[in-house]
Amino acid sequence: MSYNIDTKCVQSGWQPKNGEPRVLPIYQSTTFKFDSSEDMAKCFDLEDSGYFYTRLQNPTNDAVADKIAELEGGVAAMLTSSGQAATFYSITNICKAGDHVVSSSAVYGGSYNLLAHTMKDLGINVTFVEPDCTEEELAAAFTDRTRCVFGETLANPALKVLDLELFAKVAHQHRVPLIIDNTFPTPINCRPIEWGADIVIHSTTKYMDGHATSVGGVVVDSGNFDWQANSDLFPELTTPNKTYHGTIFTETYGKAAYIGKMVTTLMRDLGSIPSPNNSFLLNIGLETLHLRMERHCENAKQVAKYLKDHPKIAWIKYPDLIDDSDHELANKYLPDGSSGVTIVGVKSGRQGAVKFMDSLKLAAVVAHVADCRTCVLHPASTTHRQMNDLELEAAGVRPDLIRLSVGIENVQDIIADLEQALANI
Repeated sequence: MSYNIDTKCVQSGWQPKNGEPRVLPIYQSTTFKFDSSEDMAKCFDLEDSGYFYTRLQNPTNDAVADKIAELEGGVAAMLTSSGQAATFYSITNICKAGDHVVSSSAVYGGSYNLLAHTMKDLGINVTFVEPDCTEEELAAAFTDRTRCVFGETLANPALKVLDLELFAKVAHQHRVPLIIDNTFPTPINCRPIEWGADIVIHSTTKYMDGHATSVGGVVVDSGNFDWQANSDLFPELTTPNKTYHGTIFTETYGKAAYIGKMVTTLMRDLGSIPSPNNSFLLNIGLETLHLRMERHCENAKQVAKYLKDHPKIAWIKYPDLIDDSDHELANKYLPDGSSGVTIVGVKSGRQGAVKFMDSLKLAAVVAHVADCRTCVLHPASTTHRQMNDLELEAAGVRPDLIRLSVGIENVQDIIADLEQALANI
């Protein structure tokens, strides 16, 4: 039976059998017992399915990964210990030293640093393009070593909406997959696979968890990219893998080859698996995701309208506003709302921004975004602190930018708090 996404948030993933717990159990165990060495060996040879060590697979983690895969419309998913790990794994699963990535410049500061510096140190090069670049400008960024395209549906914190169809079209013309970070919209507001994305990642720490209880990430495989047809570019998926008994991942895992390789090689070698307890908490958050996202978007839109007309606000960006530069794209890809995040600048500049944030009472100044509580941050001096002025400009992060993550409290209380804080500058 096919369910709506609201029902999938509640019901997908854990499917208890007769007499099993109704609520997803926490399999808080590092290891799993077998009756014989032969039974365990079959799992190591991928001849049989089963659990033997939580670093590779765990029933709690897998149930939550399955739920997110279903929400995004993918064939398989793997949880990671953080969103950063998800980003790193999604790219290095198909890129090695000497390879190249094309990325939107408007991405989260941690992702920018990972791509521009850490991966460069590993021999993986990147070319950044403007998120609103033309098809010709995007195509010009490719080289014969390009192996993927990366971007964010809704950039953190610039709130630029990526033209998913355009980026997918050009990626596929060059025979490589499109990897999309869908953290801010969540699958409730956008499912990038429906617009041509091949791999979707999330920092589950944000809206999916929703309560600032557990750091995590996820990588979802659409199952749509034909690795076999592009075997010359991706031999690691289509030829025998010498580190795993000569396994050919496209033969062993079929449409889920990308995730199969990620689990058996990257997770095996690098770790970064989440605690089953964290996955349990994530699942609780997912059960109300559809309800919370609707409230986040409703509140954020009212807050954006209030701030837009305030005499002490210099500028505001929120794609749901009709006169926003990204409203047309938001209307196409995010018709039910973008997210609960808006960005603003105060007329009194950087000093005024600090005074404004320090005067807030309900909203908290925290290094976090996208949970049920309203919070604020100054990205230029925190999450994007490592970037120089040119890099900040390319990422859409102004020096006076305040990122306001609107929670699910009563919106009149949120606006009252903003009003009294603005009165102090």
